[in-house]
Amino acid sequence: MSDQDTASAGDVRSDAVTGGTAAAAGGTAPGELHFFGVRHHGPGCARSLLRALDSLRPDCVLIEGPPEADALVADVLAADMVPPVALLTHGVEEPGRAVYHPFAEFSPEWQALRWAARAGATVRFIDLPVAIGLARDKAAEERQPAAEMAAETAADVAGDAASAPTENGADAPSGETDSTSATAEEAALPDADRWEDPLDWLARAAGYSDGEAWWNHMVEERGDGEQLFAAIEEAMLAVRSELPDEGRFPPERLQREALREAHMRQCIRAARKEGFQRIAIICGAWHLGGLKADVTVKADQALLKGLPKLKVTSTWVPWTYRHLAWQSGYGAGIQSPGWYEHLWRSSADAGEDVPGQHATRSRAVGWLARVARLMRARDLDCSSAHLIEAARLADTLAALRQRPAPGLEELHEATRTVMTLGDDALLDFIREELVIGDRLGQVPPTVPKVPLQRDLEQSQKSLRLKPEAVQKTLDLDLRQPNDLARSHLLHRLSLVGVAWGALARVGRSSRGTFHEVWTLQWEPAFAVRLIEASRYGQTVEAAATARVAERCEAAKDLATLAELVDQVLLADLPQAVAIASQALQDHAALTGDASQLMTALPPLANVFRYGNVRQTDATLVGQVFDGLVVRAAIGLPLVGRSIDDAAAEQLRQDLLAAHAAIRLRDPGRQQEPALQWQRAIRQLAHAGSVHELLQGVATRLMLDDGALSSDEAAQALSLHLSSGAEPLKAAAWLDGFLNRNAVVLLHHDGVWPLVDQWLASLSEEHFVRVLPLVRRTFSAFEPGERRDLGARAARKGPGAGQKAAAPWDDARAVRPLPLLRQLLGVAT
Repeated sequence: MSDQDTASAGDVRSDAVTGGTAAAAGGTAPGELHFFGVRHHGPGCARSLLRALDSLRPDCVLIEGPPEADALVADVLAADMVPPVALLTHGVEEPGRAVYHPFAEFSPEWQALRWAARAGATVRFIDLPVAIGLARDKAAEERQPAAEMAAETAADVAGDAASAPTENGADAPSGETDSTSATAEEAALPDADRWEDPLDWLARAAGYSDGEAWWNHMVEERGDGEQLFAAIEEAMLAVRSELPDEGRFPPERLQREALREAHMRQCIRAARKEGFQRIAIICGAWHLGGLKADVTVKADQALLKGLPKLKVTSTWVPWTYRHLAWQSGYGAGIQSPGWYEHLWRSSADAGEDVPGQHATRSRAVGWLARVARLMRARDLDCSSAHLIEAARLADTLAALRQRPAPGLEELHEATRTVMTLGDDALLDFIREELVIGDRLGQVPPTVPKVPLQRDLEQSQKSLRLKPEAVQKTLDLDLRQPNDLARSHLLHRLSLVGVAWGALARVGRSSRGTFHEVWTLQWEPAFAVRLIEASRYGQTVEAAATARVAERCEAAKDLATLAELVDQVLLADLPQAVAIASQALQDHAALTGDASQLMTALPPLANVFRYGNVRQTDATLVGQVFDGLVVRAAIGLPLVGRSIDDAAAEQLRQDLLAAHAAIRLRDPGRQQEPALQWQRAIRQLAHAGSVHELLQGVATRLMLDDGALSSDEAAQALSLHLSSGAEPLKAAAWLDGFLNRNAVVLLHHDGVWPLVDQWLASLSEEHFVRVLPLVRRTFSAFEPGERRDLGARAARKGPGAGQKAAAPWDDARAVRPLPLLRQLLGVAT
């Protein structure tokens, strides 16, 4: 190692000055380093950091973050840049490999970026390049199948199948395979299970339940100044020395952390070499020990040498508080983004000249006032007296716990006790809307974007569909041109994999009327999906059409293709309709399976339900539909032969759905495909080798369509429920004939006595065998239908549908005639 290398490493160690101590003392040496260990997204750290930067006035600011985004720093001062936002860095050839680095208004890094941009200081990101991290993740994924295969082979050779999962699991990577979240900004400490969090040791020593609560009260909710960073550094260095990483984290994780810290040390050395006078380094507090470790330049160079890289690019994207919370799976997530925003803004509104006690009091009262407004907006009782008593209780709880001011825990308990009267259910919406929050950021239109993103933004603007982080319901009237265009856009986005809206199911279906009800919620991950989908086209329409063509090539069954035709009709994609319809016809020509053909009919029939409302040309779909009906009719009489009960039940569902679709296509049953279908149903009902359930269903369909008279239905019922019929088969036929509803029993007088006589004629052994099937059939009836059937069964007489007539006796009938003639004055 050269003398120059040794000197550089020593400078990093000896010249490191924490916080604003050196600046406050006055005078700085060339290349003097000032380390600021922070917690990502901590308002207390951000507030103290701004004071330290104002005092130090560094000419170079180094921030833990993706170096690929250095060119985007100037955007932080744009008027239409509204946090929360995130730096999105993704692969150029593989957009799905991406990393987000989120920033909130109260994030220390965000405030440092804005301070440096306003002050004209040089600012750089110094974390390990995302290009290296993504390349290492890709290499690990490629190694994983080989490792699994080797483990399985070894297990097979050893003959110990039970041990194979254990060996495989031990050799697997650490689980950080989701590069969109696991390698995003780290917390002040490495991601560890809560029982392994080093802050918990400090928290227990101070009498707190966990490290999160301790850090909030000691750092984020206090108004300390520059000296805060000296205390943070002392605590983190002590904890890191007592709790080494080895043994606490997987080797892959330790290797990644070592690479990150080595790269940051190299960036610090490069900044000093360039001649900057005052260098501020802002990093996660846990990394302070690594950045100030006794490591030589040569060692870092050897560690970073030969690392793989992917070609990547960066941009700004909107972010949400919901995705900033740790519940979303974000590695550096926080518990209460909305509360942190309140801490940041209340301190900014109070100003630095306001005494701390008055500022914290105003902060607590302001929070309770927001809770009160939220409750009143939902017509919940919350008076000024509630507010006053809650504030007093929060102050009392803080005093009992020897804390300088009420924190979120005290305010939460006061809210539960006084304002919601112990009802925890009312606290759910307070948590969602205030503690976490529903804020969605905004980025300038000038940031780099793919054409598909810009086309979507233009459509959102013209259709007045604003992306929002909060979930909302959108009721569209398809008779209105703007609402119809909105529906087309949402369906097209679904086809390209951007599920901005979910079509709600109202009643039996949200379609078939003039309305569609959507549930909308914008997700930050949609930015990556749009980038991925940009390979299909530069507009949403073109991308959706190309994506449909790709899916048609990959489709393996008729039902998938038919559903795809339905989706492209909803999306108003004429070219895609032609592509999907042709693929459906080609696939249908190669199959004679009536079951597959029947499953393809219901999706296609939707166009006949609301085609006029959507102004859709159903001619092409009608031709495809009719061809499928003819093919299904040919194979229908053969489809139910020699099958078990489970297969018969599935075919029953397919048959009913297909029959309803054909009725929707041709209500009058006047066209030849519908007539062929009717003939196939009749053949199915009379085929001797077809499963009895399907025979019963076919008979009922003919009865409902008027193709079978009541007398013919009664004759078929009598035949299949005769004493010579096997009880289980008879019960299956009855199940299909009744079709899980009681209409035929209630309104066809000839059916009830036949069913009654059949049940009464069963022997005890046969009755026990058939009882579960009959009970299953009757259990599907509506409660009102069961009550009506019970009332009918309680009546006496063979018909049970009307009061039984007494036997006619001529001798008794003539006895009152003389008296009636006398009363009426009628001569004999």
